[in-house]
Amino acid sequence: MPTEIAVIPGDGIGREVTPAAVSVLKATGPEFEFVDGKAGDRVATETGAALPSETYDLAAEADATLFGAAGETAADVILPLREAVGSFVNVRPARAYPGVDSVRPETDLVFLRENTEGVYSGHESRLSGDLSTLTRVVTTSASERLAEFACEYVDEGEYEGFHVAHKANVMRETDGRFRDAVIGVADDRGVDCEEVLMDAFATRVCLEPDEFAVVVCPNLAGDVLSDLAAGLVGGLGMLPSANVGPDRALFEPVHGSAPDIAGEGVANPAAAIFSAAMLLEYLGHDEEGGAVREAMKTVLSEGPRTPDLGGDASTDDVTEAVVSRLD
Repeated sequence: MPTEIAVIPGDGIGREVTPAAVSVLKATGPEFEFVDGKAGDRVATETGAALPSETYDLAAEADATLFGAAGETAADVILPLREAVGSFVNVRPARAYPGVDSVRPETDLVFLRENTEGVYSGHESRLSGDLSTLTRVVTTSASERLAEFACEYVDEGEYEGFHVAHKANVMRETDGRFRDAVIGVADDRGVDCEEVLMDAFATRVCLEPDEFAVVVCPNLAGDVLSDLAAGLVGGLGMLPSANVGPDRALFEPVHGSAPDIAGEGVANPAAAIFSAAMLLEYLGHDEEGGAVREAMKTVLSEGPRTPDLGGDASTDDVTEAVVSRLD
């Protein structure tokens, strides 16, 4: 039976870059069955639900999901989709590529972000006209699960170890628990783990990005710090991601729906195509995933390039150039 891939383009340029990623996947060789799902602002207007139950179920049952972007309803779409695949870690590579104007071309790091708790757990309250509260949730079990993934990730990638970014000097109980759990697992597994305060990391990564390779973070910190790193490598349009669960995963470009250019056919598909490469590798098609990544890197270096990278090519032009290098 073919591997089932749920395809959820969403809003804005998600409707342009997701088909680009699908075209690349179709050119790689493995047998896939692509099943379309609807989500986002347009669907919310039409149906009253940004993520219809049938789309949630599709992601929960497919072998992997490819997602584009959502607009104003992003939190109502992506958070439940991550829940649907049981995602406990968000994998975000931030790499500079030849041909892309980068602040720090030596940047090559991967963020492993806890994906289920922290301040994104949704426990907010408006207690009065003057006071609102937010409860931060950190458990030893989720922190250890992330650390186990990190240890396996660095072993498989032949990294020397990883950094754990935290703010345990201030958030002693919550980040203290996170730090202790991660370091404890690393010690048990014999994996080198170096601590770094997240604010210090924000400075150091801008000055010396090559000092870091794999960075393990709590939920909010991973979100913010990976976006910071995107600024070093040419912007969010260059970052792919994977939301990995025990049995399935969701792949998405980090960028948003970009309504200012949506419909013009000039969206940069690089992040979506790199996400497709991650999808292939997740499913065990390492050779095909590597080929997609190399083809996209070659196109970034030699062209054609979309306007955000200084070129005049369309999304389709770039996609066709990548596909032609896979033949």
